[in-house]
Amino acid sequence: MFYKKQGFPENDEIVICTVKNILPHSVFVDIDEYGREGMVHISEVSPGRIRNLRDFVSEGRKIVCKVLNINKERGYIDLSLRRVNLIQRRKKSDDFKQEMKAEKLLEQVGKSMKLSLENMYKEVGYKILKNYPSLTECFKEIISSNLKLSKLGIKNNIAEKIESIVLERMKPQMVSIKGILKLLTRESNGIEAIKKILNNLSSKGVAVSYLGAPKYRLSVEDSDYKKAENKLRDAVNSSMELSKKLKAEFEFNRKDA
Repeated sequence: MFYKKQGFPENDEIVICTVKNILPHSVFVDIDEYGREGMVHISEVSPGRIRNLRDFVSEGRKIVCKVLNINKERGYIDLSLRRVNLIQRRKKSDDFKQEMKAEKLLEQVGKSMKLSLENMYKEVGYKILKNYPSLTECFKEIISSNLKLSKLGIKNNIAEKIESIVLERMKPQMVSIKGILKLLTRESNGIEAIKKILNNLSSKGVAVSYLGAPKYRLSVEDSDYKKAENKLRDAVNSSMELSKKLKAEFEFNRKDA
């Protein structure tokens, strides 16, 4: 990635790293967004005893870490791999991939206009980043709100070229989250009760697939992982409450694979 953030990351910040050196008790990484080196101690790679760090990481691999401690005077940054949960890891990975895609788009526009990526950042990128946290957030606003980049001080010919390509290529990437629902009841009106519960899930945007009594697959799609997660959680919680009232057994387990 060409663009590097200035300074140091913050404590507890989630960052993308590239593994560059594996020692017996530590892993040294490049923090991609900052162009700085960080270190993951063996105790912060994974819970439990680790016999060989190479069972968990390898040189060149991208990993998502949490910033634990920073010594600015010495330039030391301590990181943790094991303290990053699934949602944080997926969101950071998705955000980073989208930003790489946005930067690639900037590079392609530059090539068509005989401008290097460095010059595209001077003409476009840095002006965007003064107003938005990332290129991706700006490009999303082009799609959702018809943002005109000329308002940011970008030359009209470059602005129009970028807007055209963003609208053509940067369609929202859909993510899907799934889980298995076990639903049963021994009440005399059990069939009606189950229908009500499943209809409640469907009405809240959850796709329900029958797997064979008493199991059902639940899935939600959205362009934003966190929104999809919240939608599924709210629907499951609501349906669980309804199941209690209807005297039905409701058991839900996420399936992330």
